[in-house]
Amino acid sequence: MSLGQQLAPHLPFLRRYSRALTGSQSQGDQYVRATLEAIVAAPAEFPRDVDPRLGLYRTFQVIWGSAHIEGTASADASEHESIARARLARMTPLSRQALLLTAMEGFTPEDAAYLIDVEPEEVEELVAEAMTEIEKQTRARVLIIEDEPIIAMDVETIVRDLGHEVTGVAVTRDEAVALAMEDRPGLVLADIQLADDSSGIDAVKDILAEFQVPVIFITAFPERLLTGERPEPTFLITKPFQRSTVKAAISQALFFDQSTVPAE
Repeated sequence: MSLGQQLAPHLPFLRRYSRALTGSQSQGDQYVRATLEAIVAAPAEFPRDVDPRLGLYRTFQVIWGSAHIEGTASADASEHESIARARLARMTPLSRQALLLTAMEGFTPEDAAYLIDVEPEEVEELVAEAMTEIEKQTRARVLIIEDEPIIAMDVETIVRDLGHEVTGVAVTRDEAVALAMEDRPGLVLADIQLADDSSGIDAVKDILAEFQVPVIFITAFPERLLTGERPEPTFLITKPFQRSTVKAAISQALFFDQSTVPAE
């Protein structure tokens, strides 16, 4: 099997990680593209002593570090950049990377340590630091669009435990739009398949047509949304999920939300 064939299944998830790290689809995709270009230009330098997925993310991390992405602007990133600057003044970028790699991407602390070039024992400290700082900075009112009662209750508990307020729980497209119009949320958590066979994606499109709000999609089939075609979600949770994954996604979505930027 060629290197390209080995890496292909992991690219949708690298895009997810890159987008969450930057808060931007286009900016995140630029760095994934740069990663692939680097691999094509120098295939002999690709790490062969580790799993292909680990090698892919390691190459991405090298590109990320060498490009100084934390302070790099892109065509659609001026607002994100200013928001990130306010956040990053209060935390280290390395802690956010450790958080996303473990909680969202599912790497072990040992693998995350390899990826960000720290000792394994440092990873848990970095994750705890990121969660504490982001939770301290971000508070929002959240609309949950989920038709499975147990999952909805679990998500609602997680959201409230993080200190956020739940504006409502919708089980259909029409109900979601109505709740959003009645009480505008600062964050939307949306399942894909809803109770009446309507679509959470359509519900989100209807809501975004009225006002801008960060959105996190929840699905058992993330590959269906990470196809390389537009539009794709910036924030995505895979079912079944861990509480830490939901917490990480919420924290990252709100990380780039202007309404939660801490006062200077």
